[in-house]
Amino acid sequence: MGRMAATRRIERTQESRRLLVTAAAELFAEKGYRQTSFIDIAERAGISRGSIPWHFGSKLGLLEAVVEDRLQAVLTALPPIPGESPGDPLDQVMDFIRLPATRLFITLLAEAVEAGSPIREHYARLHAALRQAVRARIPAEALPPGTTSEALTVLLVGAVIGVHAQWRVAPEAVDLEAVRATIRALLPAGLGLA
Repeated sequence: MGRMAATRRIERTQESRRLLVTAAAELFAEKGYRQTSFIDIAERAGISRGSIPWHFGSKLGLLEAVVEDRLQAVLTALPPIPGESPGDPLDQVMDFIRLPATRLFITLLAEAVEAGSPIREHYARLHAALRQAVRARIPAEALPPGTTSEALTVLLVGAVIGVHAQWRVAPEAVDLEAVRATIRALLPAGLGLA
């Protein structure tokens, strides 16, 4: 009987943690990191606000858990490394615009660029992971002369972030399919993204 109780306790702890991460991700995307309180998160999750420091230590610890959780979702949604799996990599990169996690990352970006932001370092790590994931999918031999995979990766990630921001502000003014076709036309075919 003791083992079953311990198993139930572990399951409840994992479920509480999952609910808090989900609630925080939604609220950080809606209101931003600074404007979201423990009370907001606890109410959305349906859990005591004292659970947040117990699980994560602090609001920043919760942010780290949110970024890690959502980063895994994004990396899973990115196109496979060439030769590993079928599918259109550019379509998959462009589909990043519609991922719920993208809204979170764009909202956090607005706060991360401010000097002294407590989330700046976490956002920089997030961007580094995204750039690495995209760069791994760009064959060096396919790059046009005078370009680097790092520069192209920064350009692609920046384009997706910019398109997403514009799409959120004025979705009726942003034709995602036209943007996809334009990026496809601009990229060299050998990159595996066009």
